This record gives sequence, C-alpha cells and structure tokens, in this order.
Amino acid sequence: MARDPDRIIPLRHYGRWLSGGLVVILVALVVKAFAQGQIDWPVVRSFFTAPALVKGLGHTLLITFLSMALGLVLGLLFAVMRLSKNPVTRSVATAYVWLFRGTPVYLQLLIWFNLALIFPNVSLGFFHARMVDVMTPFLAALLGLGVNEGSYMTEIVRGGILSVEQGQLDAASSLGMSRLLAMRRVVIPQAMRVIVPSFGNEFIGMLKTSAMASAIAYTEMLNQAQIIYFINDKIMELLLVAAGWYLIVVTLFSGVQYYIERQFARGQSHELPPSLLERLWSNLFAGHRAAAAEERR
Repeated sequence: MARDPDRIIPLRHYGRWLSGGLVVILVALVVKAFAQGQIDWPVVRSFFTAPALVKGLGHTLLITFLSMALGLVLGLLFAVMRLSKNPVTRSVATAYVWLFRGTPVYLQLLIWFNLALIFPNVSLGFFHARMVDVMTPFLAALLGLGVNEGSYMTEIVRGGILSVEQGQLDAASSLGMSRLLAMRRVVIPQAMRVIVPSFGNEFIGMLKTSAMASAIAYTEMLNQAQIIYFINDKIMELLLVAAGWYLIVVTLFSGVQYYIERQFARGQSHELPPSLLERLWSNLFAGHRAAAAEERR
C-alpha cells in the first residue's frame, strides 16, 4: 500500500509518556502504602454513612450557604460604599475591609463566641436577653464566617464593577437611569463574569474554613468526627471519612461552578476550556473518530 504524501503524521512525544509513567508509578506507590498501612478500612466504610457524620455534613453545608449569603450581601453593600464619592461611607467601607481581612478568622470566631464577656446583656428596647443565650455556637459561627467573608467579597465585587467600562455607566445615565438603577441593570450583570469565578472559589474555601467552627463547639462534620474518635480511638479512620466527604462535596460544587461560569461567559470572544467530563468523553471517542476518518480515506 502506497504511503499518502499528504498524510499528517503526529510527532511522538516520548518525554510525555516517560513523565506520565513516572507519575502513575508514584501514585500507585502512595495508594499501595495507604492500602497496606495500619488503617482499619472496614471502620472507614462503616462510618462513611454514619448518621452523626451525615448530620454534621448537613450542618457544614448549612453554615457554608448562610455565611456565603451574608458575605455576598455585605460584599455588595461595602463595595458600593467603597466606590462612593462620599468620603464617610468610603472610609467606613475601607475600615471594614482593613479590620476583618487583617485578623484571622479563627480569632474572629472566638471573639464572637465570647462576646458576653464584653456585653453581658442584649437590650434593643423591645428585646432583652442575656448574651450567652443569644450568641449560640451557630450564630457565632455565622457571624464570624459571614462577616469575615464579606470583607473579601467587597474586594471581589469592587474589582468586578471596576472591570466594566465607565462608558456603560455614562450611557445608562444619559438614558435617565439613577446610579443605583444603572448598577443593578447594567454594571452588575456584566461584572458577574469577573465575580462568579472568584465567588465560586470563595465558596469552596468557605466549605473547608467552616471546619474552624468546631473551635466554638458548632457541631459541623469535623466536630462530629472528633467526638466519635475520642470515644473509639479510630482517629485516622474518622479523619479519612471527613476528608472523603469534603472531597465529594467540593467536586460536586466545582462542577456547578464551571457551568455557572459558562452561563455568564456567553457572548465573550473566548470560550471556557472543556470540563473534566467533556475531556474524558472526547478522549474516549477520539480513537473511534480517528479510525472512522481513516476508513473514509
């Protein structure tokens, strides 16, 4: 059979195959080490769906969603304040970001939880109560995580707003829109292309940071795992269960984040790279497509 002179022969990248083979060997060695280590894998399997851990996972997701919602609201509010021409509101927003980004979230959680040492009672005119009854571990975790997240979301939202050309705002003003209406209908929808990727990363970070709430006795997943291994002394087994659940949830939300980004990226000059599932699907059938093309030749 004569060789086709127009046929394109791809280059063989032997270095890629060699480095890929080395990585596979190293991964196999790590997996083998854990499989043969002193880990009671039946305990890991039995506790993976333990009611206490599943309930703790629910608490983790609840505090994550609520803290991110609070952080987003605060971020939108203080971002607009930071961009305001009013020096008072701009200074207050700047001080908020400086204070809560400049101190560790762990420290903020402890301060919120021990607020009763400063304010023993809460009095709002129509409501009177002891601070220890009001500032529960859940509320302290919500305020500690949400207010801290708001300081980061302020800068994310501000960066997204600044990414929109000033001409867009000027055009909206020329149509008679107020500044707030122009921000809501013109600027924010376009800024979401910049905000959404960072928001997704912050959400995943919050999901893992919520484990710090165990320091103030909030019964999230890691706290439940610690309670169990204090009783049965299966420390590594329970930690592996918690790690497995975190990886599952983060993987799911990473996929959701990808498709939300794609939705907001419509109309852009460049497309997002394919997702992991799309790459796997493409590679799976790449050989069949190449064979079919060869037969048509």
